[in-house]
Order: sequence, then C-alpha cells, then structure tokens
Amino acid sequence: MTRAIILAAGRGSRMGELTAEQPKCFTRLHDRRLLDWQLTALRAAGINQIAIVRGYSAASFTEPVQYFENPRWAETNMVRTLAEARSWLEADDCIVSYSDIFYSAATVRALAANGDELAISYDPDWLAVWQKRFDDPLADAETFRRHADGRLAEIGARSDSVEAIEGQYMGLLKFTPDAWQRVAALLDERGSTADKLDMTSLLRHGLAAGWRIGTVPVVGPWGEVDSASDLAAYAEVDFSHVAD
Repeated sequence: MTRAIILAAGRGSRMGELTAEQPKCFTRLHDRRLLDWQLTALRAAGINQIAIVRGYSAASFTEPVQYFENPRWAETNMVRTLAEARSWLEADDCIVSYSDIFYSAATVRALAANGDELAISYDPDWLAVWQKRFDDPLADAETFRRHADGRLAEIGARSDSVEAIEGQYMGLLKFTPDAWQRVAALLDERGSTADKLDMTSLLRHGLAAGWRIGTVPVVGPWGEVDSASDLAAYAEVDFSHVAD
C-alpha cells in the first residue's frame, strides 16, 4: 500500500502577503488552492491515505486527512518536517510532496511504480518552465544529471551552462521503509546539526554515500510556486489533465 505525505510546515516567506495569514499551500492557482490540486492528483492516482505535516498556521487546515505536527517549523528544515511522519515512513511506501507544487496523477502513478527504494520525479523540459519564471534561468536552476540506467548521478549544485542540466527536480519523491531507515540513521548521527537539512542536500548526501536514487520524468502539468510572480507563469497551463 502506498501512502502520501504533504510537507506543509513552513511559511513560505518569499510569498509575501500571500502567506501573511495562511499556509503557502493555500495560495490559489486557477481558482483552487495548491493543496487542492495536490489532493486531487494523489487521490486520482489511487492514494487514499494522505497525511499533512503542518506547522505555520496549523489551525487553518481542516481537510479530513491524517495530521502530523512540526512544532519547531520556524527553526528546522524540510527533512526534520518529514521526520515527524516517521510512523508512516516506517510502515509503507510513501509519496512525499512539497506543498508549493502542483503535478498530475500520471506523475504520481509513475513515481509509485518505480522499483527503486528512493526515487524522485524531474522535468526534462525544465528550461521552458524556468524561462517563464526567471529572467535568467541559471540564477535558480541547479545541476541535474542521470546515469545511463536512469539513476541519479548529480543534483543541487550551481551551473553556468543550460546544456549541462538534464532536468530539474520538482519536489516529489518516493520513499520505501528501507530508504527511510537510511535517512533516519543519518538524522540520528547528525543530531541537532540536521535541523537545517533540506531535501536536495539529503539527496546529495545519499549520492555521496552510494545510495541508488531512481528518477522518473514528469507526465503532464506541473509547476512550483516559490513567489507571487510565479503565479503568472502558469496562467496558460491546462489544469484539466491534473487528474489524468
């Protein structure tokens, strides 16, 4: 059985007034909250056990799902937020979603079907999206390179060449219980120094430690909302295919 965990503890301060009184995933895009698009895609992919890890503006959430809490959301990063859902991660395969993205059910199904213990989705046509979001795509884009067999080879560094970037990681992952055990061991080893560990840094650590990390190309619409200006970049996205 595959479950899903949405990481929604942070405020998303770069969104400015849009998150002054509500979580980042309540930002509206095409007349629905980002959270609504995520729940639609996950449920259309056949995932009915869904949890949200909340922190900032926690009382705003009223969806009938499982909740985990990160009371230290203001001083910790994404991996510590994920660890609050460790009881699910220890028990079943879990799709893990950032709360500031949208994606399709087809991408969720493809990721869930990947045979690796840890896998991530990515956009091979990332440049078209980044050109809509940034005057200089390389100001935000990070390295992404795969081995010939599809496993991840490099991620998360800066690059001065668009041609050297094979895609962009999109904030959607799959963990099996075995994969989570490796992450949990790392958190135990690092103690409080792991509080600021973000997901990309975790993936880079995994590569250095010899972890096999699968990669799955995005299918259908997707996007990341990191600032208020990002909303305009997705004005022409066909959201009718989110549930496909």
